[in-house]
Amino acid sequence: MPDHNESIHNELIHNKSQDHESHARTGAHVAVIGGGLAGCECAMALVRAGIGVRLFEMRPDKKSPAHETGKLAELVCSNSLRSEELTTAIGVLKAEMRELGSLVMMVADETRIPAGKALAVDRNRFAEYVTALIEHDPNIEVVRAEIESLDSPLLEGFDAVVVAAGPLVSESLAASLAAATTGEGGGKRLYFYDAIAPIVSRTSVDMDIAFWGSRYRPEEDDYLNCPMTEAQYDAFLEALIAGEKVAPHEFEKHIHFEGCLPVEEMAERGRLTLAFGPLKPVGLPNPRTGEEAFAVVQLRAENKEKTAFNLVGFQTKLKYPEQERVFRMIPGLENAEFLRLGSIHRNTFVDAPVVLTEELELKARPGFYLAGQITGVEGYLESAACGLWVGLMLGAKLKGESLPPPPVTSALGALLGHLRTPPAKTFQPSNAHFGLMPELNRRAGKKIRKELYGQRARDSFAEWKQANIGGGE
Repeated sequence: MPDHNESIHNELIHNKSQDHESHARTGAHVAVIGGGLAGCECAMALVRAGIGVRLFEMRPDKKSPAHETGKLAELVCSNSLRSEELTTAIGVLKAEMRELGSLVMMVADETRIPAGKALAVDRNRFAEYVTALIEHDPNIEVVRAEIESLDSPLLEGFDAVVVAAGPLVSESLAASLAAATTGEGGGKRLYFYDAIAPIVSRTSVDMDIAFWGSRYRPEEDDYLNCPMTEAQYDAFLEALIAGEKVAPHEFEKHIHFEGCLPVEEMAERGRLTLAFGPLKPVGLPNPRTGEEAFAVVQLRAENKEKTAFNLVGFQTKLKYPEQERVFRMIPGLENAEFLRLGSIHRNTFVDAPVVLTEELELKARPGFYLAGQITGVEGYLESAACGLWVGLMLGAKLKGESLPPPPVTSALGALLGHLRTPPAKTFQPSNAHFGLMPELNRRAGKKIRKELYGQRARDSFAEWKQANIGGGE
């Protein structure tokens, strides 16, 4: 790989005159490391600000443990971008991103597939669309090369560098980041595991057992539902807990993000944890009996054609043979054809409140900014939103302007606030939720409380946007 990078570096030097034309046109030039959601979002925001971008992506020459293609913005976990409702923090975040001209939201809206109240996309069309937009933008140069260190010669001469390498950052670049984030204050990189849910072929699902319907919406066909009796649930639970699991490497710390726990770890927390969690039967009566089962496994469509379905909430670290054995105990999946089995992968993030400035710049390496999940946000949309913000902020900064962050009462502002606020104990990643925002300071029922949080967020964001960016909704 060093020889490959060296040849690319020589080629870039050879094209120096072309670079000068780009600098003259844009006035500044930024390197973005990583072609995931955050990197692509950041690159497009910079281009809109008149900044030239060189985007480095190591795939397809070097793949991560979870990626399968060389496409930009490949979704490796679920194809769902979660709720659209403005009574949820993620729904509010989507609205804010749309108002900021988000690339990811624009493409998601173009490639969406039915998923009830959630926004889900056709993952292949989504990645192809983003790849085409980035590769055909005249102000973005995509370089397929691995950046192995913050001191790489490929990063010389830029006005700023954005590291959006994602949770599957290569070991060499992770080591370089570790060196830059270790020192006074105890900043260091941390690890935990994310787990990918299996995908099954629809034709292999027994439709004499499974039934269509979204929660509280039996007329919809966005989900397939596999009902379980109490005896079936208990037998499945026993097999799940006893199943052989992939052991973590000795040098990696084993920490799980609460919002993406492996299904077998949830099972170990108590007999009814799954029945009150991802397998809850509430709102999913079986149309054949008119009654709710003891538990229900939901399958969500992976593509527009509904030929492939993932097992909702079934992130797992079970070994492959165990997955096939255990998951075929689910009623309706006895003969399931697994298009993709679940897997575990490392997630790397920094101690953001200690090692990053409020602008997400590395304190130990001025000019180097972090964006996306590596900062300590968790989730597709949160990562993209972070990349979008860094692009907007850095674009303004390189033009001699200033863009303050949105208020902490907004979804994006609250997410960024999490990265700036030292925790009571150990810093942990977080997705968007109303708990990151200041309290309402008034009593209200659960339903109205969510509405109040959502409306306050929308109002405060609109006020901030009008004052700092201009334009209405």
